[in-house]
Order: sequence, then C-alpha cells, then structure tokens
Amino acid sequence: MPDTTNGNELHPKILELAHARNFGALTTMLPDGQPQTQVMWVDADEDHLLINTEVHRQKYKNVERDPRVTFMIWDHEDPYRFVEVRGTVVEEVKGPEAREHIDKLSYKYDDRPYGTRIQSERVILKVAPRRQVIRIPS
Repeated sequence: MPDTTNGNELHPKILELAHARNFGALTTMLPDGQPQTQVMWVDADEDHLLINTEVHRQKYKNVERDPRVTFMIWDHEDPYRFVEVRGTVVEEVKGPEAREHIDKLSYKYDDRPYGTRIQSERVILKVAPRRQVIRIPS
C-alpha cells in the first residue's frame, strides 16, 4: 500500500528519486480541460520539484493558465518504485540560472552540456507539493 503525505517539504524518497538519474512524467491541463503528460528530466530542492522547460512550450502555457500539476518519478532500475507529487507551480526562475540548470540536468542525464537549440527562453518551474504518494515496495 502506498504511503501518502500532505505537507510542504518533499518526502526523503521523493528527493532520492529526483536527485538520481530517473525520469518523471509531468501532467498539466490543456485549455480544453484534457490532461497532457510528458516525460521530463527532474530535479529538486528541499521544498520543490524543479522542472526546466521553455516559455514557448505548451506545458509552460498550461501552467501559466492553471498552475496545478501532477509529477510522477519512477526508479529507472525498478519501475515499481515510484513517487507522485500533486502540487502547484509556485515560482518561476528565468535567465542565466535557468540556462545553467538545463546544463546541470543534461550532465545528470546525458553526461554533456545541453545541446538542443533553445528556441525561446529557459524557465525553471518550482512545484510545491500538496499531496505526495510514495510507492516503494519493501
């Protein structure tokens, strides 16, 4: 049975999976109310999941309109180990910090600087948890 928590700090298991080389899935709401889910790189500080995207992308437009999101992270070695965060985008960070962060993520996932051409502007979306579900089998 999954462990669920409500609170402002991220659960240690969420931090563990977010700091490792695991992928996540971000779900936002399209303008017509349909959910949109995309596989993403992920990072975290003590209180937020950190999602890096560009301002021209649909997921960014979605959270500008409705900041509620769900993010799931699964262990790449055992996908039955996963966590889910339901929360709200509470802050955006743009500029050099967001650009440096995408390079940090690229080294984490691909062992090299970010090589894809940036089409608009990088932005870090800080997701504060509302509900956290921890599914880590014993």
